[in-house]
Amino acid sequence: MTTAHAAPPRSSTYDAESGPNGWVAFAAIALTVGGIMRIFDAIWAFRYHGALPANLEDAIFGHSLKTYGWVYLVVAALLLVCAFLLFQGSQFARWIGVTAGAIAAISAVWWMPYYPIWSLTYIALGGLVIYALVAHGSRSEIVLD
Repeated sequence: MTTAHAAPPRSSTYDAESGPNGWVAFAAIALTVGGIMRIFDAIWAFRYHGALPANLEDAIFGHSLKTYGWVYLVVAALLLVCAFLLFQGSQFARWIGVTAGAIAAISAVWWMPYYPIWSLTYIALGGLVIYALVAHGSRSEIVLD
C-alpha cells in the first residue's frame, strides 16, 4: 500500500502580500535591468556620430541608428512596464513578461554580427525570463493526492 504525500511547496510563487519571489522575482529584476540597458542602447543610438559598421545597411532596420533608437525605446518601455506589473503580483503580467522576454531576445539578434557577446547575453537573459515565468510563475500550488 502506498501513501500519497503532498508535493513540496514550490519556492517561486506570487504572494498576495509581498509580491513575487524566487524565479518570478528574478524575471522581474532581469526585465528591469534589460529595460534600463535598452534605454542606454537608445541613448547611444541617438547620440552616436562615429563610424558605423561597414555592413549596417544590410541590417533589419537599415542604416539609420535613429530607427534603432526608437525601437529600443519601445522595447525598454515594454520591459519596464512588465517588470513593474510583475512586482505588483499581476498574473496577466506573466504572459506579457513571456512576450517581453521573447522580444528582448529577438531584438538582440539584430546586433549579433556586430556585438556577439552582448547579443548572446541578452538572448540568454530573455530565455531565462521566459523559463522563470512559464515554469515557476503560477499563482497556486498544485498538490497531488
